[in-house]
Amino acid sequence: MKKYTAEFLGTFWLVLGGCGSAVLSAAFPEVGIGLLGVSLAFGLTVLTIAYSLGPISGAHLNPAVSVGLWLGGRFSSKDLVPYIIAQVLGGVVAALLLYTIVTGNGSAIGDFAANGYGEHSPGKYSMTTALVTEFVMTFMFLIIILGATGPKASAGFAGLAIGLALTLIHLISIPVTNTSVNPARSISQAIFVGGWAMEQLWLFIAAPIAGAAVAGIVYKTLLEQD
Repeated sequence: MKKYTAEFLGTFWLVLGGCGSAVLSAAFPEVGIGLLGVSLAFGLTVLTIAYSLGPISGAHLNPAVSVGLWLGGRFSSKDLVPYIIAQVLGGVVAALLLYTIVTGNGSAIGDFAANGYGEHSPGKYSMTTALVTEFVMTFMFLIIILGATGPKASAGFAGLAIGLALTLIHLISIPVTNTSVNPARSISQAIFVGGWAMEQLWLFIAAPIAGAAVAGIVYKTLLEQD
């Protein structure tokens, strides 16, 4: 239960910190943090949890990461489903808290930092573009995670590399999809937006998991450190 609790709390922090910054602070009148600030917020959530709860659970915080590590031979199959359940629940509870905060002054939730394509993409990018972007970004995220946590990687720096990688991913892809690379993050926001967000949710589950799965297999077969 320690591992599952750590995954719950870690994903809770990721959604609250990352999506919270997007919903509450990105365009706050006159002092908004913008896309750079939101990107840093997501990276900082992973960075802080990697060093605080990583020793307990590995700090996956993401069903796609768990799948990629499992296929890469770094994660036990018996923990896969419990990890995913804990991650999704952590994200949903964070979104519930964020919903309570956002509506506390009578404001509507708007798009609530939900992921989307077509007319719901920040840059109006197509479904195909969104699919490719989410696949590639998650693929590279897993390659970085697998490499940074390998036996020959510099000890103590994995959390930094992974957190900065997520920051860079957001800097690239927020205009395309609002950046998912994490089904738990996407599910948690879509539940509260409903409608179009739930209709488009399939892409933000399928593409990150597919990208992570391919990365796990590629790393294990072609890049694994001896």
